[in-house]
Amino acid sequence: MLRARVALNPAAVVAPVSRRTFGSFVEHMGRCVYTGIYEPGHPLADEDGFRTDVLALARELGVTMVRYPGGNFVSGYRWEDGVGPREQRPRRRDLAWRSIETNEVGIDEFAKWAEKAEVEIMYAVNLGTRGVQEALDVHEYVNHPEGTALSEQRRANGAEKPYGIKLWCLGNELDGPWQTGHKTPEEYGLLAAGTARALRQAEPDLELVACGSSSSSMPTFGTWESTVLEHAYDLVDYVSCHAYYEEHDGDLGSFLASAVDMDFFVDSIVATADAVGARLKSTKKINLSFDEWNVWYLSRFQNAPLPEEWKVAPPVIEDQYNVADAVVVGNLLISLLRHSDRVTAACQAQLVNVIAPIMTEPGGPAWKQTIFHPFAKTAALAKGDVLRVHIDTPTYETAKYGAAPLVDAVATHDASTGDVTLFAVNRDVANPVEFSVDLSAFGAGLTVAEAWTLADDDVYAKNSKDAPERVVLRPIGEVPGGSVALDGSTATLTLPNVSWSAIRFTRA
Repeated sequence: MLRARVALNPAAVVAPVSRRTFGSFVEHMGRCVYTGIYEPGHPLADEDGFRTDVLALARELGVTMVRYPGGNFVSGYRWEDGVGPREQRPRRRDLAWRSIETNEVGIDEFAKWAEKAEVEIMYAVNLGTRGVQEALDVHEYVNHPEGTALSEQRRANGAEKPYGIKLWCLGNELDGPWQTGHKTPEEYGLLAAGTARALRQAEPDLELVACGSSSSSMPTFGTWESTVLEHAYDLVDYVSCHAYYEEHDGDLGSFLASAVDMDFFVDSIVATADAVGARLKSTKKINLSFDEWNVWYLSRFQNAPLPEEWKVAPPVIEDQYNVADAVVVGNLLISLLRHSDRVTAACQAQLVNVIAPIMTEPGGPAWKQTIFHPFAKTAALAKGDVLRVHIDTPTYETAKYGAAPLVDAVATHDASTGDVTLFAVNRDVANPVEFSVDLSAFGAGLTVAEAWTLADDDVYAKNSKDAPERVVLRPIGEVPGGSVALDGSTATLTLPNVSWSAIRFTRA
């Protein structure tokens, strides 16, 4: 049997686990909002039209923060269309997704939903077709207490207290030629700096996110961030990263190593940001907001024709996820956690229906996709500090990334409880791996509190409305080829092929 090993040490701290790592994304796109989070008339809709089954699943998923309202959508969005009496709100074309936006849900409604879901709002402003004044206007509406035209408008619309939104995205993917209002890095850097400066005049302690690259494959990757930060370094707190992954042409081995690219993305942008800081002689460090990431079969979407008709909330990129997709999602979370010293915010895109962990049937049930499970379990168990791990593991050759580690893992340690949690993937497409974990640095007395694995004989098995629990997490000992044993201070895990696992050790 193939073997790997790791020694964990509570002194090898990367950074505290950031709860914002477990963010999600709600865009006015497809059925994410309409028949996703919001469906008046549904048997489970509450008094505000929100689906309570979706709210319950969002809480179970462990989402802590939600980016809103886009996405590509925001680059043509007029925020003021979504406030005030619903019967007076205009219907608009959304050029990004070629659909009709009814504006039934706007910031006031979404703030109500966020309160019920117990999540923080990350708000994105339109810097595609709009600019500084509109950013100041929406900020005044949502955050100014009272006594101004727009704050009083909010109060008249039923929200007496401001929403207190602290985290703001300065536009979306403006490096991309598909984006409405696409800009050069010089143009965007100047606009982002001007918008950031104005917002800080309104509220100095806002946290501001400048647009970074929408993919590591963009021709401007790295140079975009460098130019933008030359203008905005002292005015922003974050630069954004976006990345999506899919299996191409049956190359499962490369797909399972997708986190290799995420690691490269993060390390490259950290190096770029730090180089700008050094040139500016600044001691400040720019953090990363990985505010769009997921598995997305983008090639299918790119090869599909655009809809001929302009419709309200048409189904868009409703990918159905399998076991391998879920293992990759779990591995991407491992990558995000191990970079917790610089990646302190992240959003899986998206929450409902659109490349999402939660699916709904209009008028019918909601259910969990396979990717729901590693996200929910990681959000529940990753507590305390992230530990730096160095895994002694075999490698395997991939067509896309060259030699990749067969086993990837990260660990967290909660000093308040003594819990140590290990998250691990086996990327081998055919064989289990024996993984030895040395826990001696934590002293005697640890026991296995829980051990979960996501794996299946069919790596392409999916959940559906009719079979919502075809793929679930199972105790590792109940999975063929999986086991866990603790002998003194050494845990021995058998990780099934194409699997993601989470093991929590606790004091007896």
